[in-house]
Amino acid sequence: MRYLSAGESHGPGLTVVIDGFPSNLPVSKEYIDEQLRRRQMGYGRGFRQRIETDTVEVTSGIRFGHTLGTPITMNVANRDFKNWTDRMAVFGEKPEDLKEIYRPRPGHADLAGAIKYDHEDIRNVLERASARNTATIVAAGALAKQLLEQFDIQVTAHVVELCDVVATDLPASLEQLIERADASEVRCADQSAEAQMIARIDEAKENGDTVGGIFEVIVRGCPIGLGSYAMPDRKLDGRLAGALMSIQAIKGVEIGLGFEAARRFGSKVHDPIAYKEGSYLRASNGAGGLEGGVTNGEDVVVRVAMKPISTLYKPLPSVNMKTKETELAAIERSDYCALPAASVVGENVVAWVIADALIEKFGGDSLEQMKDNFEQYRERVAKR
Repeated sequence: MRYLSAGESHGPGLTVVIDGFPSNLPVSKEYIDEQLRRRQMGYGRGFRQRIETDTVEVTSGIRFGHTLGTPITMNVANRDFKNWTDRMAVFGEKPEDLKEIYRPRPGHADLAGAIKYDHEDIRNVLERASARNTATIVAAGALAKQLLEQFDIQVTAHVVELCDVVATDLPASLEQLIERADASEVRCADQSAEAQMIARIDEAKENGDTVGGIFEVIVRGCPIGLGSYAMPDRKLDGRLAGALMSIQAIKGVEIGLGFEAARRFGSKVHDPIAYKEGSYLRASNGAGGLEGGVTNGEDVVVRVAMKPISTLYKPLPSVNMKTKETELAAIERSDYCALPAASVVGENVVAWVIADALIEKFGGDSLEQMKDNFEQYRERVAKR
């Protein structure tokens, strides 16, 4: 399974084309739109979210609410394009009064991208590098989540750290965690930490600054055996890390104990194996549900570190690429904190990777064939 995306932040719209999806999956447009809505929410978002109300338009690959097994094309319109038609015109002459951007922002793709593609106007870089393009990732992930639900696989995400505030009072029940996170403006299931996180965002806003943090993605219901230890590019932990690192502003990924595992003796890291009532069990989950690049039947747990947004309303020093003089970096309309939204993006990215591994493992051109293969595998596993 694969997808290609296209579009600019202030262009006419964003497009994703998905190939390799099985046929006969019932698909809800409302479900995809809900995931897009969740991506736009969160305390600390900027003015752009008041303009855009993302919904998906499907133009191929689905008929009467079911996938056809052929490429699926989904489009998300940029409503703000009507305010940018002269500056982002696909054809025609460049306006004489166009204000081009020459002052790259530290932390953004501006400088490296302009040099790589021989652009003078940095807008040619930032339009595609923008996190606005994560709308296509979420649309693809929302489709993947609907496939996973057919196999009782659940994916959720919540914020565990924002700046220097750490969530510690988390419910043991996944259902309660989801309920609390969904009710939180910062997607944090610890209510006392939530208030402190909001205060940090307010502080950043007052100072023209930004804040990042860490979110956690949990996958429940994965069967043993997704991924492979045989080749590096088939290891599921590597595929998850690579996909999550491709999200804008993500600077780190850890699975299970992650970096904490490096600080402990092996006896305090690895999860003892038991067998009870026909299943292999673990008393702990330091591995985060993955051993050797393969799912082991426990929850897949991934934590993802997001840096603060690169655009600062009190910008850092930069260089004018035209004059080579020191100037303050350019200011683009942006967020003070996009961590809650990033957690939703991460949730859908993980759903995509897990769905891809599921299709790889159980094959079949249709949902029915996948389910037959899945049930046969479960029966075989039960005998082991």
